[in-house]
Amino acid sequence: MLTHLISATAADDFALDVRIGLSDRGQKQLPSKYLYDSLGTTLFEAICFLPEYGVTRAEERILHHHASEIVSKMPADVIVAEMGSGTGKKTRLILEALCRKQPTSYYPIEISSTALARCERELRDIHCISIVGFESEYLDGLLEVAARRKEGQHLMVLFLGGTIGNFDGDSNIEFLRRLRGILREGDSLLVGTDMEKSTDALVAAYDDSLGVTAAFNCNLLARINRELGGDFDLRRYKHRAIFNEQTRSIEMHLVSTAKQTVNVARAGISISMDPEETIWTETSHKYSHAELRAIAEKSGFSRDAQWIDHEWPFAENLWVAS
Repeated sequence: MLTHLISATAADDFALDVRIGLSDRGQKQLPSKYLYDSLGTTLFEAICFLPEYGVTRAEERILHHHASEIVSKMPADVIVAEMGSGTGKKTRLILEALCRKQPTSYYPIEISSTALARCERELRDIHCISIVGFESEYLDGLLEVAARRKEGQHLMVLFLGGTIGNFDGDSNIEFLRRLRGILREGDSLLVGTDMEKSTDALVAAYDDSLGVTAAFNCNLLARINRELGGDFDLRRYKHRAIFNEQTRSIEMHLVSTAKQTVNVARAGISISMDPEETIWTETSHKYSHAELRAIAEKSGFSRDAQWIDHEWPFAENLWVAS
């Protein structure tokens, strides 16, 4: 795998985002993308095996049963880009089905070098697939992929795992419109979306009985300590998952258990936190079918097909750039 380091200032970006997010006098927050360092990626892999967390298994069931059908809808000359490839385990099902149809190029785009390396190990035995990885923000990497396409080639973008739900409010539409701007008419997007389900099931999925999700969340503070010279005392924070009825989203927070002052040297900040004050680290929105139709249309896509897992309500949606 040839990995391009597009963001040479990743550490500076991290420090800036920490300074902005923690200096806010209102709700302190940190971008969820920073949960996925080497340890965070490993912990998230463990989460995917937990009985409470049904997202990954639901998507794997859909792809296991429908990968050939999904691939049958791809044009004859297509290249595949994936935003947030993770380890590539689920993507294997699509690439193997595509390999039975034609050889092609696959471009995983990840901000985690650990995930890219694991993706390479997972998929390197698929010999008719050429893999070039980009350690990059999603749209920066996608621009690089689009620039590589040959005349007449179509681009198929994979955005699996329900990651689109991590955007707040209408920022998902803004992101998808920017994505659409990179594509040509007739290019396609396969996007995974976690659907509405009971509050109890959702809270359990993000606050498991073994505490793996809590460790995943708290590792973000440990990462700040390691990489930015922070002095967070992890013993003074606890993980909390709540369901926001108004936005129909699960929120993950890190809750201060005491009045404390924290310094982050590289971010150039010193912050005070009160008991029960939180740092908001992740949002995971749960969609309705009507909402998905509206988002596709507002973002410049037409809906081609949808596959649903009913055991854990989850949808794989194929949208075409119109």
